[in-house]
Amino acid sequence: MIQARIRKHYPPGRESAGFTLDVEFQAAAGVTVLFGPSGAGKTLTLDCIAGFARPDEGRLLLDDQLLFDGAAKVHLAPQQRRCGYVSQNYALFPHMTLRQNLEFAAERIPRLERHRRVVDMLDQFRLTDVAGRRPHELSGGQKQRCSIARALIGAPRILLLDEPARGLDAPLRTELYAVLRQVRSAFPTPILLVTHDLDECFELGEQMLVMRDGKLVQSGTPAQILQRPANVEVARLLGRYNLLPAEIRALDPGRNSSKIRFADFELSGPYLPGHLIGDRVWLCLKPGDLRAEPRLGRPGANQFPATLERVVETPDAVRLEFSSEIVVEQARAPGDLSTRDWLIEVPPAAVRVI
Repeated sequence: MIQARIRKHYPPGRESAGFTLDVEFQAAAGVTVLFGPSGAGKTLTLDCIAGFARPDEGRLLLDDQLLFDGAAKVHLAPQQRRCGYVSQNYALFPHMTLRQNLEFAAERIPRLERHRRVVDMLDQFRLTDVAGRRPHELSGGQKQRCSIARALIGAPRILLLDEPARGLDAPLRTELYAVLRQVRSAFPTPILLVTHDLDECFELGEQMLVMRDGKLVQSGTPAQILQRPANVEVARLLGRYNLLPAEIRALDPGRNSSKIRFADFELSGPYLPGHLIGDRVWLCLKPGDLRAEPRLGRPGANQFPATLERVVETPDAVRLEFSSEIVVEQARAPGDLSTRDWLIEVPPAAVRVI
């Protein structure tokens, strides 16, 4: 288990803004995902754990070993921490073959054991047939598998992955996810994985830490966070919601109902515990929960009008983009797509607020 409390400050310069990383978390065996936009401090967090950056304050405890303690002036060198690190650019030695890259990473292991370990890793990561090639002769997926194998060959106590699927096409990304699931089941090593791809969180993550501007803003399983984002900023980071300003007009706990006013229209929804009548809130609506149809008359219950601005066909659905940045996703587009006047329906069960 890794227990981390990290504070690292970069003062502003003539051409750069200041930045402060201030996070506290712990991660056990399995995959913990650091999710957030570029510049949130995700890679800096990995660098502090690996020893490539020194925090100003805090404490890092990996299993029973203290890696860093600002108060006690403890700061172990990277080679003493036994952290496996896979960077965005693979960091393979270009003049070495794949096998030699693995042998170099295992140089502290006794010779006979080292040979066996290298052979096992080549076989486990399906790299035996390309073991004699240099990095420039490998595909992106092969280089990524080699970098993960090299990080694991020394039996690290934690594996740090910085956007491992970056730059990979869809088939290679699927292959990488299969490899990482294999690593998760075969190696009892905590894995910290940096990404800004929500689908990747669900593919691999058991726990998810949402970061923004150097702070940890929410933690939980990916499903918990997607179902109940902590605030509107987190919902925006997830990028899977329509966020509409609204006001609570009625609450009835006995009937498990509420009335919410959006623009000039009233929507029915479930009871909203913890809120009061008159509260200004954000409607948080998933595009796939909404329904849209060309407008033929006045809005009905839980409907409001919108202007269709763009239609995008995806492999699994039709994405309808309306005014006020409202998006609806449906299995197929109903009616005439040439008309701009539509009605959007919000099922009461789909109403949630932040």
